[in-house]
Parts: sequence; structure tokens; C-alpha cells
Amino acid sequence: MSPVSPAATVSRALRSPRAGRRAAAAVAAAALLLPLAACGNDDGDSKKDKGDKGGTAGAAPKADLTVLAAASLTDVFKTVETTYEKKNPGTELTFSFAGSQELAAQVKQGSPADALVTADTLTMDGLKSDVGSSTVIAKNRLVIATRDGNPKKIKSLKDLTDSGLKVVLAAPEVPVGRYSQQVLDAQQLKVKPVSQETSVRGVLSKVELGEADAGIVYKTDAATAPDKVDAVTIPDAQNAVASYPAATLKESGHQEAADAFVKWLSTPEAQKILQKAGFQKP
Repeated sequence: MSPVSPAATVSRALRSPRAGRRAAAAVAAAALLLPLAACGNDDGDSKKDKGDKGGTAGAAPKADLTVLAAASLTDVFKTVETTYEKKNPGTELTFSFAGSQELAAQVKQGSPADALVTADTLTMDGLKSDVGSSTVIAKNRLVIATRDGNPKKIKSLKDLTDSGLKVVLAAPEVPVGRYSQQVLDAQQLKVKPVSQETSVRGVLSKVELGEADAGIVYKTDAATAPDKVDAVTIPDAQNAVASYPAATLKESGHQEAADAFVKWLSTPEAQKILQKAGFQKP
């Protein structure tokens, strides 16, 4: 017996009134579904193509970026991470926080990273052969951090010279330590610290734990521990302004994506995050 074609089967079915109505309905439904299926396939392919080209329109190139950042950016960059990754699906940020001098040493040693943000321009300037053009993204000022409630009644920089106080400072090679020494020298004040820390967070921790009566830190760092330390304002005339430059590392394997992140740090969206955390406009 010769095979029966699908067209012949439909033709026979249509010759039976009852079966014909069913077959006709099936054929009509299939005819309606074919264009929809075709549209669905086109849309899926289109979406796949867009994803292959870097995700949503206007988003930065996809990449896993490692960013070396000054310790004083630890808290605010958590918000930066969440915001940037949401804005750029497929991009993941990993931050490595430390004193700027430690970050510079990592860059010199060839540690794999894509971007760098320091707490001073001096450190960044010393890495000109390793980084691209830098841009200051924020500024900061110093305060005196005291134990909660300020039990020693510290009111000024001069009070830190009291030999009965346990004062902790950052080491001279650390940006905040250098800024601290500058303001003390300008006021001709000599302070003998009980310890010199490798980052501003080290100074803050000593005060938080009660191992020191006071220390000089950035305003934004003191603001991260309002229940553990008090912040004594240093008048602008006696203070120092810390600048935070950001740059892409020349050895980055994701130059375009790293450039996009560094540029984004100067956008109104990023600036709003930084200033909400207490950083000043660049």
C-alpha cells in the first residue's frame, strides 16, 4: 500500500461533516500559531544576540573587575558595588582595601588588578608608569576620634599633646598619617603616639576597642562608628584636605570595562553615594 500524505488525510477528514469541522479548526489554529512561534523565536535570538554584545543598552562591557581601594572607602564602596553591578548586569566588582601605600606596593609587585583608588594624589603620582590618567573623585577632612562619650574631654589638636593621653596615629607613609603630621606640625604641636597604624581603619579600631583615648582619622571613618566613637571637629583653618584619585591600571586585562568604572565614579549617581557617606565634592 502506498503511503498517505498529510494533505490527503486532511482532505479526507474534511469530507466527513463532523470530523471535517474538527480538522478545519485544528488547521486554523495551527495557522494562527505559526506566526506567533516565529515571532517568539526571532525575539529570543534577538535577546541572545544583545546579551552576547555586552548586555543592556548603554551598559559597560561585561567583566570581573578587581579594584584596589583606600581603606577609608571600605563602607561606601559596598553601596558603589551594589549600584554599579545592578546598572551593569554581568559585571562583578571585587574590592581589595588597604592603606594606599600598601596598594601601591601591590601594584609595583604586579598583583592582578584593574583599577586603583588612593587617598592621596602623592601615592597615585608615584605610580605614573603603572596607571592611566587619574581623576579625583572625592575629598575628605580629618577629625579627632575619641572613645564614646569623649571621657577625656578632648576639644582640640592641642589636647592631644597631653602626656596622660593614649593617642594613636597612622604611620607617616600612610596618607592619613601624613595628613595628621602636617596639621600637627602646622600648629607646632608634638604628639607621641602609643602606636602607628598601617591604615586609617587601624587607628579607628584602636579607639573603638578602648586601646587608645583618641586618634586622628577621616571624617567619613568616624561616621561609620557613631555608637563607638565621638568625632571632634578640627577647624578648616587647621585641617588638611585629602584627595581621592582613581585610575585604570595599565596591566588590566579588562581595560575598557575598567575605564568605564573609573569614569562612572565621577557621574552624578556615584557622587551622590559618596557625598551621602560624608565625602566632599572633588
